[in-house]
Amino acid sequence: MMRAGPHERPRADESVAPRVRALGSHIKGTNGKSQGVVPFLKVVNDTAVAVNQGGKRKGAVCAYLEAWHLDIEEFLELRKNTGDDRRRTHDMNTANWIPDLFMKRVIEGGDWTLFSPSTCPDLHDKFGAEFEQAYVAYEEKAARGEIKLFKKVPAAQLWRRMLGMLFETGHPWITFKDPCNVRSPQQHVGVVHSSNLCTEITLNTSDNEIAVCNLGSVNLVAHMKQGPDGGYALDQDKLKRTVSVAMRMLDNVIDINYYAVAKARNSNLRHRPVGMGIMGFQDCLHLLRTPYASQEAVEFADRSMEAVCYYAYWASTELASERGRYSSYRGSLWDRGILPQDTLKLLADSRGGYVEVEQSETMDWASLRERIATYGMRNSNCIAIAPTATISNIIGVSACIEPTFQNLYVKSNLSGEFTVVNEHLVRELKARGLWDEVMVADLKYFDGSLSRIDRIPADLRATYATAFEVDPKWLVEAASRRQKWIDQAQSLNIYMAGASGKKLDEIYKLAWLRGLKTTYYLRTIAATHVEKSTVAHGALNAVPSGDGGVGGAHGAGGVSSGAAGNASGMQTAAAISQDEIAGPVCMLRPGDAGFDECEACQ
Repeated sequence: MMRAGPHERPRADESVAPRVRALGSHIKGTNGKSQGVVPFLKVVNDTAVAVNQGGKRKGAVCAYLEAWHLDIEEFLELRKNTGDDRRRTHDMNTANWIPDLFMKRVIEGGDWTLFSPSTCPDLHDKFGAEFEQAYVAYEEKAARGEIKLFKKVPAAQLWRRMLGMLFETGHPWITFKDPCNVRSPQQHVGVVHSSNLCTEITLNTSDNEIAVCNLGSVNLVAHMKQGPDGGYALDQDKLKRTVSVAMRMLDNVIDINYYAVAKARNSNLRHRPVGMGIMGFQDCLHLLRTPYASQEAVEFADRSMEAVCYYAYWASTELASERGRYSSYRGSLWDRGILPQDTLKLLADSRGGYVEVEQSETMDWASLRERIATYGMRNSNCIAIAPTATISNIIGVSACIEPTFQNLYVKSNLSGEFTVVNEHLVRELKARGLWDEVMVADLKYFDGSLSRIDRIPADLRATYATAFEVDPKWLVEAASRRQKWIDQAQSLNIYMAGASGKKLDEIYKLAWLRGLKTTYYLRTIAATHVEKSTVAHGALNAVPSGDGGVGGAHGAGGVSSGAAGNASGMQTAAAISQDEIAGPVCMLRPGDAGFDECEACQ
């Protein structure tokens, strides 16, 4: 089964559900054997290449395959540059659709059995405890000899292969089936069989419905206000007004939009999902003088996303009082009084534990619950954090929830090339008397990284640490706090310096334990950057810090008071080595040649 993926841009974005029988399966009608899923994926891959928006933009496709499918090992190698090219899809993105049972087997050291959908056709439409019960029953059948075509492998071995191919080729991405379904408000009307190209959409699909989602993003940094003490905090009143208008506009688009196929139109009008996200998160941290790698940043991620989601859900129930509930509301989690943060308990019950998420809340959710019980919801889903790579660049803020990739880069467009420097950093350096020609030269030489410029005080190194200088655990922790409130998912890239099998294993297991639904690209530092990491530091006119060295400063206040961050954040920013460097990475910036064709950048 193939579906057009939900996305705000008109691109080919399809996913293939694992209903195609596995390689070697018996074909009863012809007494032949199946070639598996790969030839069909090859057709979709070539279709995406052909659909290129009139020669202006490449098509983009993402295929999802469940981890129990017998062809999963071939699927993992689709993006390899070696092997039989007839069984490779060089232009297609791929993602693993992983059930919780597999992760439990990995952690507990158990075996994993691979099946063909032709012998267990119902697994595709099951999730949670129901999936586990059916899967174990099929394993017992295989053990009794009632199923001939299957393969048993150590779960940890398959997990290592997944992570190994993710590191080697950047694919398949790691996404989790059960959190997407157990926490879905719409589980009463269908199953989420995949996410979309950017892994932030989690809508149910079927043979009769193609999921579609209209996306929009709020510029979070535009909702920061400065207090009398000079510190910044989130302007709740302004945010509420913006989110209310945004939700109304997204709901309007559902009715006035053009739908190419009836299945997409019927699905969108029946469920009315929208996906409002945010951008400029890193800029907010700069205003707060808070390092990304800090507990204060995690708390800000929690509180800011709580506010955005609270106002979005409130706006949807207000629209319901004006325009009516969406058609499939009855029986949804909304109808049952279960809000997104409540679904963490459903997930923990489904897994039998294995959920470690902080669950505090600060807003008046009781009033919202009462209003939803009275008026219902206008939209089945409201929140999804998209990558915003292009629109955030147009506005001039950091992309969605991403850490700063570089504090200095060269931008190219039709007017030529010009250097872009992090404006918050420039302001800080000027205020401290450190902005001069030598500093500009150092920033250029070290590609905007501050970690090797000794003139930079420790607190600034931590606050303006770039993506590869931030321990990826902080990215997951912040994402976990956001996911608590979100009814869909978030596009979460993992940045890792000195990637290793152990680090990958720890990070992706942590993502699962923290209840994340999906992850996006794994980005590691390119080998071409090794040379600069081994040269002498930029030590001209070094400024001594009062804390006795790099990484020793402590934040003094809460998120809203402009805290400088904690010691662990600064140690991460200053001490991460760039000597262990390997793996695929996209280094393109907006305006660079090839940026518009790079699916990672869009």
